[in-house]
Amino acid sequence: MVDDQAKIDLAQLVAEHHQAVYRYAYRLSGSVPDAEDLTQQVFLTAQQKLGQLRHAERVRQWLFAILRNCFFKSCQKKRPVLAGDLSLNVEAIPANVPPADWIDQQQLQQALDELPPAYRVVLIMFYFEQCSYREIARELDLPIGTVMSRLARAKGHLRLRLFGSKGEAGAGQPSRVGSLGG
Repeated sequence: MVDDQAKIDLAQLVAEHHQAVYRYAYRLSGSVPDAEDLTQQVFLTAQQKLGQLRHAERVRQWLFAILRNCFFKSCQKKRPVLAGDLSLNVEAIPANVPPADWIDQQQLQQALDELPPAYRVVLIMFYFEQCSYREIARELDLPIGTVMSRLARAKGHLRLRLFGSKGEAGAGQPSRVGSLGG
């Protein structure tokens, strides 16, 4: 429990972290209405469980953990996609991705949406939260090998969908490949 519990104000928590939580929720869910619902659910849960926050300086990570849990719960209602159904042809993935690091936002989101939730969360934790393999494994209670495997498959899927056989990203609103947060 946080000793300075009285210092944590929910309104201030929302004001400081709403944008980051919403961006993360959008990357996970792929739609504005779902991201809005997830963001609202995160702050509702945070209000109810504020007493469980152990370290005030880690509030952002705590909110992201709540978000991941809310996202996984929302996915349980949907029919899961098996990893084998992704039809990833490793031979079709270009060995050398061109130096251009700009991609279309809409294509990126569509490629993320095609990933099974478990793969999407690992990928987004790696890029959005800049978590290491070990941190992801600890947060999701997975073996590190599973994290590495899911991340590799998710990256391969994105490479294939975004660069295809042409080796070029699509046109449209540019976004840095290394920055999934925006």
